[in-house]
Amino acid sequence: MKYTIVHELPGRIRLRSVGMSFSNEEARVIEYLLRMQDGVNNVAANHLTGSVLITFHAGAREGILSAVGLLDRSYLEGESAPALRNEGSITASAIVLLGRSVINSFLPFAIRVAVNVVRFIPFLVRGLKSVIARRLDVSVLDASAIGVSIFFGDFTAAATIMTLLTFGDVLENWTRERSKRRLAEGLALNEGFFWVERDGVQVQVTPGELAVGDDVVVRAGSVIPVDGKVIRGEASVNQAIMTGEPLPIHRYPGTSVFAGTLVEDGELLIHTTAYDSDTRINRIVKMIDESEGMKAEIQGRAEELADNIVPYSFMLAGLVYLVSGDIRKATSALLVDYSCAIKLSTPLAILSAMREGTRHGIVAKGGRILEKIAEADTVVFDKTGTLSVASPTVADVIPFEGYSRKQVLRTSACLEEHFPHSIARAVVRRAEEENLKHREDHAEVEYAVAHGIVSHINDKRVIIGSDHFVFEDERTPKTAEQSAIIDDLPRRCSHLYLAIGGELAGVIGIEDPLREEARRVIGELREEGIKRIVMLTGDNYNTAEHVAAELGIDHFEARLLPEQKTAYIQKLRDDGASVIMIGDGINDSPALSVADVGIAMKESADIAREVSDVVLTRNNLDSVVTARKLSTGVMRLIHSNYTFIVAVNSALLALGLFGAITPTTSALLHNSSTIGASIRSMRPLLSKEQ
Repeated sequence: MKYTIVHELPGRIRLRSVGMSFSNEEARVIEYLLRMQDGVNNVAANHLTGSVLITFHAGAREGILSAVGLLDRSYLEGESAPALRNEGSITASAIVLLGRSVINSFLPFAIRVAVNVVRFIPFLVRGLKSVIARRLDVSVLDASAIGVSIFFGDFTAAATIMTLLTFGDVLENWTRERSKRRLAEGLALNEGFFWVERDGVQVQVTPGELAVGDDVVVRAGSVIPVDGKVIRGEASVNQAIMTGEPLPIHRYPGTSVFAGTLVEDGELLIHTTAYDSDTRINRIVKMIDESEGMKAEIQGRAEELADNIVPYSFMLAGLVYLVSGDIRKATSALLVDYSCAIKLSTPLAILSAMREGTRHGIVAKGGRILEKIAEADTVVFDKTGTLSVASPTVADVIPFEGYSRKQVLRTSACLEEHFPHSIARAVVRRAEEENLKHREDHAEVEYAVAHGIVSHINDKRVIIGSDHFVFEDERTPKTAEQSAIIDDLPRRCSHLYLAIGGELAGVIGIEDPLREEARRVIGELREEGIKRIVMLTGDNYNTAEHVAAELGIDHFEARLLPEQKTAYIQKLRDDGASVIMIGDGINDSPALSVADVGIAMKESADIAREVSDVVLTRNNLDSVVTARKLSTGVMRLIHSNYTFIVAVNSALLALGLFGAITPTTSALLHNSSTIGASIRSMRPLLSKEQ
């Protein structure tokens, strides 16, 4: 595999594949193969960005790079690849562990001893590492309990403990593992060729032949493949993929355009300033890669709670020995510990909550995500497609003197139906809804790209378009009364002006309506403990101000580019906020990734769904409130389990200390309490009506 070194520190290197993409499943194969190399500590392959992060021992660098260089498609598609891709299967892991336990009980004594000692080695190594690092944690307790069991020949107990602990680790890792999908083709530029103008002649080139400095021709309906500046032509360009603005914008000579945006109508000749990995859309992917690496890895709630109890387990074991003088009774204090119940019940609670979430339209990509949602104090919304429905509609039709409302809408639809952009579709759709039919009695339609339309009806010149086009370019007069009406038009809308025979006939307001549930959801989030609500948008200031006032949002920022959204989220986190970001577009993806929790809407861009921590499967915002309730509920349950486990096991240890119960009875009751806590962890957290 060809690669470039993106970043390097002693013992840590990040590579990026050049010329060879790989899927999420193939990333797991790459991780497995590279972990087999001498000196490798860990490998994390990210199919989304084509990067591979490797941590390693000193002196292993050259061997690792050689191994990476040897990787090619044959390794990823070899006979062993399917099995490796499924290595993390929770079902397969459970079957393997169960099989080990069954087989172990039938092995001859000598072989059973050897098998248990070999299985014990990883636990012993982890325990010794903690001791060397001066940590008295669950790893030390686990190693002690298993080691004592093996020392006294209780191999069944040792095998049972190791099986339970291993399955607990597998279960927790499974709940954390992000169920990433392959990055959709929508992000890639899948054109087989492009048109480039050279020496005044348009020629076809392949993607590999396109380069910085080329003048690229892009026509209506095509995706712009490069970042650059327009040097000829005019067009309406839909930049929602980059800025979130729902309405197309006018691009003309001297203005900039970006790869991945769509030319709705018109034609542009673009001088290429960036192509392929240097385009803004690919820089977004790079930012996602970097922000994923910057996210702090916190300890899981289960490990934290269990570690806090470990010193007391050792103290009680010592106390039992001092009182009884019986080493076997003392070791029973280690076997009847707190960590097993906590480490098993906690991932079960989280897994149960995740499953419950899916029934309510919430797909969380890991157990720790629920913890982060419960901790959040700030929610940041994107506007277009998140708080709004991202579908322009006609908000109002205002006729001026001498014209009726129906006449204005009918005439506007008659002209607009010839053009495919979103505003035109909104006008035509409203006319159809009101059953306004028209006859094709106008002359040939002339189109001034991104400005307006010109035609003739009954020998009268008819124009429709922006205020700039109608009043400045076409110099249509307006009376003082008309000016007053125009000045009072709602700021939330964009406006189309219709003039017939040189007279202003009417104005049509176009808006991107808000979701019906948006205001209610914001209120419910406040009731659930969210202290601050923020809106970030690439839309204009007036529209953003109106939306913020309409929904009761605490603060908003308008006309933001993707990197500015990301910087804003990062600043919130630097200031101590715990942030949930909710968005739907490619432009939101870096911010979704850098937030403590990123939530993608149902109809989000695929890359937004890819990098987010939670994906909503219902097309409304109510699931955001449900996710908060579910997360706080499961955290309360975990704390409740913690109290229950500590109380029960402390009572058992005290009874054992005073000889009220035998070690066997104590172990039985301990296991029963573990099962009870686990069953309790799987109960529903939400009411049926939620």
